[in-house]
Amino acid sequence: MSRKILGIELGSTRIKSVLIDENGAVLASGIFEWENTLVDGLWSYSLEDAERGVRESYSRLVKDYGEDIRNLDAIGVSAMMHGYLAFDKDGRQLVPFRTWRNTNTGEAAQKLSELFSFNVPLRWSVSQYYQSYLDKMEHVKDVAVARLTTLAGYIHYRLTGRNVLGADDASGMFPLSGSDYDGEMLAKFNKITGRDFKQLLPEVLLAGENAGTLTEEGAHFLDPTGTLKAGAICCPPEGDMGTGMVATNSVLPKTANISSGTTANCTVVLEKPLKNYYKEIDIISTPDGHPAALIHTNNCTSEINEWVNLFSEVADLCGAHTDKGQLFEKLFNKSLESDGDVGKLTGYNYLAGEPLAGTSCGAPLVLRSSDGRLTLANFMQMHIYSAISAIALGMDILKDEGVEMISITAHGGFYKTPFVGQNATSAVLGAPVTVMETAGEGGAYGIALLAGYALTNGITLPCYLDKIFGNAKKTTVMADEKERSKFACFFENYKKYLAVERAASRS
Repeated sequence: MSRKILGIELGSTRIKSVLIDENGAVLASGIFEWENTLVDGLWSYSLEDAERGVRESYSRLVKDYGEDIRNLDAIGVSAMMHGYLAFDKDGRQLVPFRTWRNTNTGEAAQKLSELFSFNVPLRWSVSQYYQSYLDKMEHVKDVAVARLTTLAGYIHYRLTGRNVLGADDASGMFPLSGSDYDGEMLAKFNKITGRDFKQLLPEVLLAGENAGTLTEEGAHFLDPTGTLKAGAICCPPEGDMGTGMVATNSVLPKTANISSGTTANCTVVLEKPLKNYYKEIDIISTPDGHPAALIHTNNCTSEINEWVNLFSEVADLCGAHTDKGQLFEKLFNKSLESDGDVGKLTGYNYLAGEPLAGTSCGAPLVLRSSDGRLTLANFMQMHIYSAISAIALGMDILKDEGVEMISITAHGGFYKTPFVGQNATSAVLGAPVTVMETAGEGGAYGIALLAGYALTNGITLPCYLDKIFGNAKKTTVMADEKERSKFACFFENYKKYLAVERAASRS
C-alpha cells in the first residue's frame, strides 16, 4: 500500500494542500484563496483566517481524494517567510501578524546590518522585533514577548506542540551559522537589547530531523470531523524559498532556481561564503543547511498582465474577442520576431518600489529612442526582458563575487508559454535554464517532499531528490549568441536610464 504524505503551504494569495505518495506522485490537492489586509497601516493576515484556510484546503483535498483519510504517514507545513508573530508566555498573540511585505523597519534593518556586517533585510523577523524595540512598543518594552515564530512555525506548533523551524525558515528570522543561529551576532544583539534573544526563537532543525508527530489536538485542528488520527511524522516547517529549492531539485552548491510570477526570486546555493555583504543579496539557508544567496524583486509579470488586458480591450473594441490565455501565448511568441536592439525600447515594470534598483515607490515606465522601431514584437520583447531585469542587477554582484552556477531551474507563470520566458531567462542569467513538469506544483509539493524525506533513513536530501526527479519530464534551453546579444543591448539601456525611473518614483 502506498504511503500518504501531506504538504501544506500558506502562500500570499492561496493556501494549498497536496497529497503525494512515497515516489512523489500527486494523489490529490485542495486550495483555499485568501488576501492580506492593512491593519494599523501594516500588511497582515489574521491567524483565524490562516487556521480556517488550512482546514478548508485540507477538506477540499480529502474531497478530491475521493475517500476518507484516517491516517497520514507524514506531514509538512511551509509558508511565506519572515514577518513577525509574537506571543506571550501563555500563548496569547501580542500584535497582529506583520507580513514580509511591510517596510516599516528601515531604521532597524540599517542598524542591524551595520552591527552584524551582514545584510538584514526589512522583512526579516529580527528587523520587526528591533523596530518594535526602537519604537518602545508596549509588548517589547514590558518584556511581554516570550516566543517568536513564523507563519509555518505557528501552524506546525498547532499540529505538534513543538516550537521548531527548518533551517531555511529560521534563516529569515535571524542569521544562521551552520545549523543554528549565529552566536556572535546573537551576543551583539543581546548587548543592545538586554534580552537573551535566542530564548525567543524556535529551535532550528535540518531536513530529515525529528520535528514531532501529529497530536490528538493537532489532528482535530486539521480535521474537525474526527476522521484523521494522530501519529503522523512531521518534518521541520519551512519557508517558501526552501520549498522552492526542493520543488526544483536545487539544493546542492552551485545549483540555482528562479521563480517568476507576480514577483521574481533567484536563489543560488553557495559553494563558499561571499567575501562582502550587499543590501541587494539576502543570505538564507537550504533545508539541509547550506548557505544560499537570494535575489528578491518586488515586480515581475504584473505589468505584462496590465498591457495584455489593454490589448484585450482593443480586440473587444474591434469585435475580435480573444481568449486571454491564447492572447498571452500569441503575444509572447510574437516577441521572437523582435529586432536585435529591441527597437531601442526600454521599460521598467515597477508597479511597486524596487529596492534592487533604488526605487521606493512604483512608477512603471516605457522609454523609446526617437530613431527606434516601435513594433508589437519589440514592445513585447521589451516587457519580457523588463520582467526579470531587476534580477540581473543582483546577478552582476554574484558574478563579481565569482559565484558559479552549474544548473538553473525555473518555475512560475512567466514560463507558461513554452520556450519564450525560458529563453529570455537564459539570456539574462547567461546559463542554461531548465523547466520541470512538476515545478508548477509549487511550495506545497516541495514541503510534501520534505515530509517524505523525513520517512527515509541513511540518504542525503540531494540523493533523495535525485531519486524523486530522476524520471521527471523537463526541457532545457540555452539562449544563443543572438539572444544574449539582444539582451545585452537592452540591459545597457536599462541601466543607462535607471536615473529616469528613480526620478519618476520620487515624484
